[in-house]
Amino acid sequence: MKMENFGSSAFSLLRIWLFGILGCYKCRNHVSLHDDIISKAFQGRNGRAFLFTHVMNIVVGAKEDRTLMTGLHTVADAHCGDCNEVLGWKYERAYEPTQKYKEGKFILEKSKIVKENW
Repeated sequence: MKMENFGSSAFSLLRIWLFGILGCYKCRNHVSLHDDIISKAFQGRNGRAFLFTHVMNIVVGAKEDRTLMTGLHTVADAHCGDCNEVLGWKYERAYEPTQKYKEGKFILEKSKIVKENW
């Protein structure tokens, strides 16, 4: 598994202060900023999910092909870097041309994240 930790610069610290943090629902580990949500109109395994440009403190699992609502994708589960809870997945590859915008982005399930510092 590979640790994804985007946004640990001084600029990101300012963004944390300005925009609010999202954390793992189990251990409260900071996993993203509210400002990094691209869309709230996604479906996860357990209900509503959000598409993110950046995440932090996430461990990415092995890549696998999955047939999702929008077709075949290569994805990797996204685990909390502290407690290892599966929070969503990373889009590694989209096979449909209309879905290419998802590549390199993350889905985090709404039920698996909580608001911090709001």
